[in-house]
Amino acid sequence: MIDRYTITAKAEEVAARFKAEVPEHYRLRYNASPTQLLPVITAEGPRGLSTFYWGRPAKMSANKPLAEKLINTRLESLLERPALASNLLRRRCIIPADGFYAWKKTGKKTSIPYRFVVSEGLFSMAGIWEEFETDDGDSVHTFSVITMPANTLVAQVTDRMPVILDEASEEVWLSKTDDLVLLRGQLVAYPDEKMNFYTVSPRIANPAVDVSSLITPAPPADQYGNLTLFD
Repeated sequence: MIDRYTITAKAEEVAARFKAEVPEHYRLRYNASPTQLLPVITAEGPRGLSTFYWGRPAKMSANKPLAEKLINTRLESLLERPALASNLLRRRCIIPADGFYAWKKTGKKTSIPYRFVVSEGLFSMAGIWEEFETDDGDSVHTFSVITMPANTLVAQVTDRMPVILDEASEEVWLSKTDDLVLLRGQLVAYPDEKMNFYTVSPRIANPAVDVSSLITPAPPADQYGNLTLFD
């Protein structure tokens, strides 16, 4: 499961990379977490950043396990379930990012956090989005990150990774095409040689902590802050 990422580039850098207008309320995120409002670019509005909830908003997902908040969509099931295939055709989006986090299990109750980055700096994760009405009649937009089996590098830490798109694949993903074969062809593993990773502070486990020091390399420590030899 991918449940943390970063988007720490300045607004002008995001605008230049994605050729999209960036709203004034855009801010750097060092610990983007489920249920938060985060920037996305949709196929319906490819020249501007929107802000959607990552999974269901907190007030609508209280007391539910993280897996039920629909933060990830497995690539393997994307074309097998009619509802998901429909979203693939109609509701595609990309999620701007410059890193994502994952935990490496080193014991039954022990794990170490890592941050993954790519050589290009800014990149995008493939996603799908939904729109639904709340009990109060309000319209809410949410997104889910498409995940796939980890490449060799990421597999050193975890068995899943987000689908990372290059600029050419972004153009296809955000186009109006309904060619499922073409779309599926964009969802491939990102090359190992264009990625790197390092250990970070276990403070990223707390969604309320969103400070620049989170992306600074830190000695390998478990979720309790205990230093470990396993790195």
